[in-house]
Amino acid sequence: MRVSWGLLAFPAAVSAIENGINSWLRYAPLPNDQRPSNLRLPGAIMALSSNKTSPIYTAGQELQAGIKSILNQTLPLYHEPDEYIGSTILVATTGDFNGRQKGDVEAAATLADDGYLLRIRAGNVVILGQTERGALYGAFDYLSRIAQGRFSDADLVSNPDAPIRWVNQWDNMDGSIERGFAGPSIFFSNNAIPKNLNRVSQYARLLASIGINGIIVNNVNANANLLTNANIDGLGRIADAMRPYGVQVGISLNFASPQTLGGLATFDPLDQSVISWWTDKTNRLYKRIPDMAGYLVKANSEGQPGPLTYNRTLADGANLFAKAVQPHGGIVMFRAFVYDNHINPADLKADRGKHAVEFFKGLDGQFLDNVVVQIKYGPIDFQVREPASPLFANIPQTNTAIELQITQEYLGQQSHLVYVAPLWKTILDFDLRADDQPSRVRDVVAGRRFSNKRGGYAGVVNVGTNTTWLGSHLAMSNLYAYGRLAWDPTQDPQALLEDWTRLTFGSDPLVLGVITEISMASWPAYENYTGNLGIQTLTDILYTHYGPNPASQDNNGWGQWTRADHYGIGMDRTVSTGTGFSGQYPAEVAEKFESIETTPEELILWFHHVNYTHVLKSGKSVIQHFYDAHYAGAETAQTFPIAWESLRKKIDTERFNDVLFRLRYQAGHSIVWRDSICQFYYNLSGIPDGAGRVGRHEYRIEAETMTLKNYKLTGVNPVETASNLTAVVLVSNNTSGEATMKLNFDSGKYDIAINYFDLIGGKARYKAFLNGKLLLEWAGDLEDKLGHTFSTKLDGHSATRVTIRDVQIQKGNVLKITGLADGNELAPLDYVAILPQGVVD
Repeated sequence: MRVSWGLLAFPAAVSAIENGINSWLRYAPLPNDQRPSNLRLPGAIMALSSNKTSPIYTAGQELQAGIKSILNQTLPLYHEPDEYIGSTILVATTGDFNGRQKGDVEAAATLADDGYLLRIRAGNVVILGQTERGALYGAFDYLSRIAQGRFSDADLVSNPDAPIRWVNQWDNMDGSIERGFAGPSIFFSNNAIPKNLNRVSQYARLLASIGINGIIVNNVNANANLLTNANIDGLGRIADAMRPYGVQVGISLNFASPQTLGGLATFDPLDQSVISWWTDKTNRLYKRIPDMAGYLVKANSEGQPGPLTYNRTLADGANLFAKAVQPHGGIVMFRAFVYDNHINPADLKADRGKHAVEFFKGLDGQFLDNVVVQIKYGPIDFQVREPASPLFANIPQTNTAIELQITQEYLGQQSHLVYVAPLWKTILDFDLRADDQPSRVRDVVAGRRFSNKRGGYAGVVNVGTNTTWLGSHLAMSNLYAYGRLAWDPTQDPQALLEDWTRLTFGSDPLVLGVITEISMASWPAYENYTGNLGIQTLTDILYTHYGPNPASQDNNGWGQWTRADHYGIGMDRTVSTGTGFSGQYPAEVAEKFESIETTPEELILWFHHVNYTHVLKSGKSVIQHFYDAHYAGAETAQTFPIAWESLRKKIDTERFNDVLFRLRYQAGHSIVWRDSICQFYYNLSGIPDGAGRVGRHEYRIEAETMTLKNYKLTGVNPVETASNLTAVVLVSNNTSGEATMKLNFDSGKYDIAINYFDLIGGKARYKAFLNGKLLLEWAGDLEDKLGHTFSTKLDGHSATRVTIRDVQIQKGNVLKITGLADGNELAPLDYVAILPQGVVD
């Protein structure tokens, strides 16, 4: 008998060595069989800076420690050219180099800001940066090659594709993190900046290793109290901790701060007292943090204050801050996420997707040149698939940056494996065809397409105090890929994943193959079992953004509508009959999206409302495709833990068990998703599944049909998140109960899957017995083991399952499940599935 859930094997604590804290910078010892026989390292490291806050100095320290860890060789480290004569790893800026070889000088002349030259030749290594942090990036590249066993000579110049490569943290001053799934903040606690900032330095190290040069440390829904003198000093300490890694610190601002913190009567951006207030605050910040990156501003969106309050334009608001930071060389990132969340769902012309262009297109050319408009990759909100935002093509005279999300707000919140880089690549490679010319999104945000000076990338990360940083070891592949794509968006996501895997888990071919296989399959699988054909992630948009609830999309003011009814589904966004959204794209792209015949089918429901019976190019109807895709996605998720189990002897126990636990959870929750979505659209459309699967579960025993003691029937909301639309709970929170069933299955070996609900607010205890023999004991304590947003109700967020594998059952055996209530958790049960081996429920 094997338990396929992880509770029994879940480690109480992980080791200090392999708890994820170093992520891809583990610098694991390289096995002898991966070292070339002719390996010859230089005799010393020469890092031409003795300033401990300098990235050059940091590079020397990193090289010495990394080489010692990987190759068990200690190289002496020097900081002055005359301290050592012999072969060296030389780290310097181009300005300090003075040219030991003519070729190096000529090559260095091609470096852009933050670019680096890496030359490995004949026992000497030269690492030159156009800036100090560029040299640090080169050092990390060199160490990455060694860690992956790549010792060949190299002769390369690497320049970043865009100057802005920032991450955003949505950390609140109380220590909580909006859409964070890995514990509390490393930047804030109890409305202040903590004294111990070791994790901040470690985070800066990870960021620098993938070329990130800036960070916004607080939530876009900002707290004005961040600007008190005490907190300004705390921000300075954060900047001090990150400076040795070349990561510049910036902050999000609350637009109304002059009023709420400063006591002014107004926060009108054109009022002279407001201008003076912001100028003074900005000067104080730069006095403490001379290299501060700048500001991020969310205004007039989702209840946040902004310039529209005073009938000023968004450009007026952005320029207020741009003028304040301009003397200091600062940048203002101004979010384009501006929309009305109270739009009328009865208005068939209304479309939240249009709002960004409507708010910003008329302001093109009015923003100062140190303003960058930060645009979410799609028109709505980090969905599992969206088209590229048309705003990228509508403000050619304005600097732009693309906002991506590493934290998986709508994509399983790190409790589901979803490697997101392939999704990002579809957006970055999308050709908007502005003025009938090539206009890939990556070229727009780099500033090349429209000859803009600034631009780049902003990634919402939301790391926390969990030692894995994001709450999941495998989720860190997304952060790694983000940095690498921000540096060079032409790179292949699978190649980046393989680099990350070698650095994080080693180069064993089986390990590399399994992690690559399941990760590359994860986004298509998640899209299949959560929402496909461009319908968005069919999650609960009014609550946790985690589990299934397609009904929540429609009939409210948030505008993430699917327009699903009894006859059809999808938003008509055409110019001819719909909202007109397709017309916001340049003509060539608009024409493609206007026609249902030329719209890519993966986006058909984004742009068109169709009957459920509409036939796709595959020959399937839309509703049958929905059914089939959801079953296929969940079936793929079942393969993830099976594949991972093949690595049991290949990966350290701590990380192996942690990942296995999560993949088993995902396999179970994907079935919750599959059943909920399929049942919802069957109920809505009345069209049965051609394969006869939806609503028919031959291996299930519903809890309400069992012999119950101290249990009662209860409804769930949404109803389709329970099998047969009903669950059972204990009659009170101070009792225990039983659910018993006689098994009328042929004798043999089975897997027993038990679906139940795990709420926040209690930790019920369960036991499963077969003919009186204990099979498994577990608790409803997933909130202690997973980081997603938990629910207080019986719904698609709390629905989950545990599977007991390889159970020998005789026909007529009695299965009994006991539950003991705790707090608000009344040991809820949904069903039991008795599964022949190899059968997916």
